[in-house]
Amino acid sequence: IDIWFQDEARFGQQNTTTRLWAPKGSRPRALKQQQFEYAHLFGAVSPATGETEAIITPFVNKDIMRQHLELSANRTKPGRHAVVVMDGAGWHTNDIAVDIPNLSILKLPPYSPELNPIEQVWSWLRQRHLANRCFKGYEEIVEQVSQAWNTFIEDTGRVKSLCSRNWINLTR
Repeated sequence: IDIWFQDEARFGQQNTTTRLWAPKGSRPRALKQQQFEYAHLFGAVSPATGETEAIITPFVNKDIMRQHLELSANRTKPGRHAVVVMDGAGWHTNDIAVDIPNLSILKLPPYSPELNPIEQVWSWLRQRHLANRCFKGYEEIVEQVSQAWNTFIEDTGRVKSLCSRNWINLTR
């Protein structure tokens, strides 16, 4: 069994502001846009192997969720079974993985994001790459989110250390 953690995050022009390094006594400015363009990053991580899968889309729905699950199922090696842990978002319906033979869904209890390690990935992306930024439009949002995700996944050790939890280790 391979455990995958999945979630979606919205990134865009109403972006995160965060603390900045600045000379003592100064008041640096952090820009905040008023526009409302966003991209949604569907991401999944397998902490045991450091493997990842992602899709960036302009909106969220059941069909896109299913496509994302199929990508994760395709990454699962022959003879293995993927258990995807996710929250109970409206598009995470019980039938989205019915005909994906090597994949099962395990839903987290409501209001428990602390049980999904991919939540730390969203914080990492925002704090290190996407906070305090202005974007011209959707295409630039997609480009910057792609670069941030690719920077995160280029080091499987980082993926493993950020997303591993003692309670998810399975005996073989």
